[in-house]
Amino acid sequence: MVRSSQQIHPPRTPAPLLPAATVLLLRDTPNGIEVLMTRRSDNASFAPGAYVFPGGRIDDNDVEARPIASRRRTQSRLQLTQSIAAIRECFEELGILLARHADGRMVSGAEVAAMDRGSPPAMTLAAQCAVKGLRLASDEVFTFAHWITDRDLPKRFDVPFLVARMPEGQVPVADEAEQFEPCWVRPADALERHAKKRFFMIFPTVRTLERLATFDSVDAVLAVCAREQPIWTSCPRGGLLGGKEVRFMEHESPFGELALVCPDGQMVHTLDWQCEEPVRLLKNVMRLTAPNPGAMTGPGTNSYIVGDASTGYVVIDPGPNHFDHIGRLWRITQGDIRAIVCTHSHADHSPGALPLQALCKKQRPQILGMPSAKTARTAARFTPDRALANHERITLSGSSPQPEGGMHPTHTLRVIHTPGHAANHLCLLLEEDSLLFSGDHILNGSTTVIDPPDGNMTAYLHSLDLLDETCLAHAVEFILPAHGYVIGQARTAIARLKAHRMKREAKIAAAMRQQPDGTSEDWLPIAYDDVPKRLWPVAARSLQAHVERIRSMSQT
Repeated sequence: MVRSSQQIHPPRTPAPLLPAATVLLLRDTPNGIEVLMTRRSDNASFAPGAYVFPGGRIDDNDVEARPIASRRRTQSRLQLTQSIAAIRECFEELGILLARHADGRMVSGAEVAAMDRGSPPAMTLAAQCAVKGLRLASDEVFTFAHWITDRDLPKRFDVPFLVARMPEGQVPVADEAEQFEPCWVRPADALERHAKKRFFMIFPTVRTLERLATFDSVDAVLAVCAREQPIWTSCPRGGLLGGKEVRFMEHESPFGELALVCPDGQMVHTLDWQCEEPVRLLKNVMRLTAPNPGAMTGPGTNSYIVGDASTGYVVIDPGPNHFDHIGRLWRITQGDIRAIVCTHSHADHSPGALPLQALCKKQRPQILGMPSAKTARTAARFTPDRALANHERITLSGSSPQPEGGMHPTHTLRVIHTPGHAANHLCLLLEEDSLLFSGDHILNGSTTVIDPPDGNMTAYLHSLDLLDETCLAHAVEFILPAHGYVIGQARTAIARLKAHRMKREAKIAAAMRQQPDGTSEDWLPIAYDDVPKRLWPVAARSLQAHVERIRSMSQT
């Protein structure tokens, strides 16, 4: 766990969560699914003027209405209450009622129109249904998604997004107080209008419609929801991109970085990739991205600066020999660099080490790492001043007392030898803050290329297992890769990466069985049919690594 003393932003308590429920009323049309949406009042305290699905707060009356609500055998009591709340909100806001007579007939539009929708009504919806002998059709309402409002917002909800089929013979009529302009819209059309700024929607609505647009019928949606589990649960995080607020779900690449830098949801972290100034991730960790973006490097190579003014600094991966980048690393550290560590010897990671060392006139930091193996290509040869040993520790420690008492913090980097991408690849664990610097072994937004002979797929997979064990043993939650944003949910990310590799290997093995006399050129289009052709030359390297692994396993 990251030390609270190293967090950049002071802690804050997010607003409390309020239980709520919303429902997507769906209908089939010749052109696909349509969903019922309405526009919120411009004076609403939450999402004013936004197009939304009907819904609102869960109240005590929803719990008390359970005796007149139908329940599926697999439907939990919480889901039942949420469904009741959604049905009530549909009735109050749009005059739509999911309820049945004792003989199973759905209530008609005329019957609904005759009921009291006042605010407040003389009788609760449950009481009106009881008088008319109606049962709420809550057994036909299913959970689609689960949203928890972002931590930075002043009003927050814990809300399931439910789905139900629109009852026949009923017509939505807005209450003209909270909701206006009910409309049926195809998800794709709503998203297109939103993109053109003609149909304002908030983030959860957009993401829900994006997923809904992948279904071709209401039956298909309900079939997925019959598992009684939301397709996803998300509490988004927000940052700044291009000067504007943007939000991301857990599976999206910036999420982990926002969780590390702004754990309580502070909307302050800038996500723009730039190379002029360092990005401060913690008080003792900065990132400076080299100006070498490309297909193989993403936004550029991340150089990490660990330490503080009292302890001096360790620079991890000084990057390519780029004059301005090296100069910036020196200025950021004021030349007080105690060690330069290269995670491996590839040309976008280690060539900057010597020129950076040369700039440090007061004390010459050692260049540390593992020497390249004989299998390394000529451009990737590397000999450090001192070879690091597996599990060796590099320690930064201030010796002078702090003004407020106590000593300056210590920062300890432990070496973990992780061959696979390169024979001399290593990762570093910042022990006090449980952070893993992964070099090229784990990337954000792409998979690592394994290029034989220096790259080895079996070694790579074994190293993934080793890193997973390290994350478990040290409660590592965040991975800082050499390319891309910080990765959160470290062990989940590793498991997903390994599963991807094994799935790809299964496709390659199937291609080899399909064409037993074929070559890598024959197997590549089969095994990588889901990858753009422009990336096939790079994919061919990892394919060869998988082929070597498959053949070696068949011989044992």
